[in-house]
Amino acid sequence: MFLWALISMAHAEDLLVPISKFNNDSQKLSPDSVLEFWGYHEYDGSDNYQNTLKLRFYTPLEVGDWRGRFRLDTSVASDYNSTTSPNNATQFTTGPTLITVWGQNQTFLNPLNALVGARVVFPFGNNNQWAAGPQLSWSFTPQIDTLLHVADFSPLIRYMYGFCAKNNNCTGTSNQTPLKRNLELYPTVGFRLGPATMLRLLDENGIIYNSAGGGWFVPIDAMITHRLSSNLEVAIGASKQVIQTFQQYDWMAYGKISWNF
Repeated sequence: MFLWALISMAHAEDLLVPISKFNNDSQKLSPDSVLEFWGYHEYDGSDNYQNTLKLRFYTPLEVGDWRGRFRLDTSVASDYNSTTSPNNATQFTTGPTLITVWGQNQTFLNPLNALVGARVVFPFGNNNQWAAGPQLSWSFTPQIDTLLHVADFSPLIRYMYGFCAKNNNCTGTSNQTPLKRNLELYPTVGFRLGPATMLRLLDENGIIYNSAGGGWFVPIDAMITHRLSSNLEVAIGASKQVIQTFQQYDWMAYGKISWNF
């Protein structure tokens, strides 16, 4: 039994990277701007589908001693079901638009060794509420290689708080959805599949806890990325809920084209 335990530990060391063997590279921010085009196909489990086209833009941002990154997401979406005319599936309306900023200076919350940021979601299109919230993120890279070829561990924690623009009163809004009170967790892990190919888990879609009414949404989310050149990258991914006591979606397939400059 003791020998079996030793063998199991040896195999675990070959597969996993010990915590002490990770470097905190959170402060190493990319100097590049990035333009991405995303496409999503989503099913909610009740004969309702949504197609989304999204434009995502990243760029460096500097304010005094603060160094960080700026991200803009804007999209159009189309909702349909099996009884809808096929033409409706191609009728897109404005989708969510959001801004995210994160970074760090030499003094603010420096002991956390994290990137501190915030996100704001605008009430555009079929989104009838504002939402805003803080976030903390890290990026750890292994000092050693293993059989799993772990590339990075990049966790992110964000809390989103939804509200209406006028006295936080939404009773007069006909299409009001429940105000966001969501804790978002992204325990993202990357694995090298080849010199230019990676597998990323829980990167695009993370875990959500609804702090207002309770309930969890926990998906299996996997994305394969492949760098065609130093500037061009493509990716395909899929996500499937495994716990859904807080309603989000049943499954999703997505892809992107990314350009660095």
